Amino acid sequence: MATAPIEPPQRLLAALGGAQEGPVGAWLAALPSLVQERLAAWGLTLERVHAPGGRSSLVALVRQEDGTPAALKFPVPGRAAAREAAALQVWNGWGAVRLLRADEASGALLLERLQGAVSLRSLPEAKAQLEAAGTVRRLWVAPPEGHPFATVAERTAQDAERLRAAGASSEAGPLVDEACELGRSLPAGAAEEFLLHGAFRQGKVLAGERAPWLAVGPSPLVGERAYDLARLVLDRFEDALAGSGAAAVARRRVAKLADSLDVDRARLRDWTLYRAVRAGLRESASGDRRRGESLLEFAACL
Repeated sequence: MATAPIEPPQRLLAALGGAQEGPVGAWLAALPSLVQERLAAWGLTLERVHAPGGRSSLVALVRQEDGTPAALKFPVPGRAAAREAAALQVWNGWGAVRLLRADEASGALLLERLQGAVSLRSLPEAKAQLEAAGTVRRLWVAPPEGHPFATVAERTAQDAERLRAAGASSEAGPLVDEACELGRSLPAGAAEEFLLHGAFRQGKVLAGERAPWLAVGPSPLVGERAYDLARLVLDRFEDALAGSGAAAVARRRVAKLADSLDVDRARLRDWTLYRAVRAGLRESASGDRRRGESLLEFAACL
C-alpha cells in the first residue's frame, strides 16, 4: 500500500476558496486519512493523485488487487454530487462511467478508469456536439421507483432567492427577472420526467476503452430533457460571442440540438437562458466577473 503523502490538488483548493472551514475544512484535513483507509479496505494500490483534477472532488488513480486500473473518487461533501453513486448504479455503465464500489460513510467511489486527459473538448466543436448528443441520449432513462434524486423544480426553487438577490445588485436586472420567472414556470409546464445528468457538458464526457465516450461527474436530477441539454448549448459560448452574428449562432445551436434530440426548441431556449443567467451570476460572485458578464451576454443573445 502507498505511504506517500496525499495532497489535494491546487485546483480543488482554489475552487473551495473560503469554504475551507467548517465541514469542508474538516473533510480536507481528513482527506489523506480517508484515502489511505479506502486503499486498505478495498485492496488498492495508489499510483498518484490525478492533477490538475477537478473542482469538486479528489480523484486518485489506483490499481485493484488483480492489477486492473481504476479511479478512486472523493466528492466534496454537501455538493450536488452526493447522489452520484445512485445515478451511476441506475445507468450501470450505459453511457456513463461504471461504478465498481461505493462507501456511503466516506462518500468514496471506485470507478472504472477513463482517459481523464481526453474529453470531448479535444474534438472540433461540430464533432464534439454530435458525440455529446449521442452520449446524453443514453442517460435519459425513467427514474426508478422511490428514487433519491431531487427534481428540477426543487433545484430551481432553491436557486430562486439567490437569483433575485444577485439580480438586485446587477445591471442585468431585466434578464435576471426573466430567468427567475422561467425558473418558476418551466418546471410546472414540463410534460416529461427523466433521470438527468444535471451537469452535462463536453468536459464531462471522457474517452474510454469499452466505449469511445462515457459521461462522468453527474449532479443527478429528475426532470425534463431540455434542462440537461441547456448546459450543452452553453459549451464554448465564448466562441459564439467572438464572431459576428452571435445571436444567430446562439439560436442555431438551440435549434440544432433540439431537433437532433427531439426536444422542444422554445423550452430549450428558455432553459438555456435560465442556466446561462444562473451561471453568469455565480461566476461573477466567485470573482470571475469577465466570464460572468460573458454568460449574461450570451443569455441576452437568445
